[in-house]
Amino acid sequence: MKDERAAVLHFLAAQRRSALAVLDGLSETDAGRSVVPSGWTPLSMAEHLGGVERHWFGYALGGGATWTRAVPGEPRTLDEAVRAYRAEIERSDRLLAGFALDDPITAVPDELPGEIHTVRDVLLHVIEEVARHCGHLDIARELLDGRTGLGPR
Repeated sequence: MKDERAAVLHFLAAQRRSALAVLDGLSETDAGRSVVPSGWTPLSMAEHLGGVERHWFGYALGGGATWTRAVPGEPRTLDEAVRAYRAEIERSDRLLAGFALDDPITAVPDELPGEIHTVRDVLLHVIEEVARHCGHLDIARELLDGRTGLGPR
């Protein structure tokens, strides 16, 4: 049986792979289309997922600058957003390698006051957030091009 750290990292990696699998093969046109009242697009969700990594791992564990949204009107493609997300994942994984689950966070984000104190808390929250957004992406993908059942989960 895996230890707790290995199990948590396994589920984080699985959710990341699921998000990337749902985005894979989506046309640039569909990636920029919104099918939900809130207006987000698969492209903006891919950018957001990179921001989740940057904020919760880079900021909360590294103490660096927090995530900010892309400048409005900045030209981005789905391919660029996915590459940026993958780069943030690699950065996060390198950062996480230096921490134990019970280590305290180095900077306290404004979100979830009183809930996030340790590296474990951050990991569990990111799993929660990525899983939620995987569901959003699943539904959007089905509405955009009819594809379902994408990804390993």
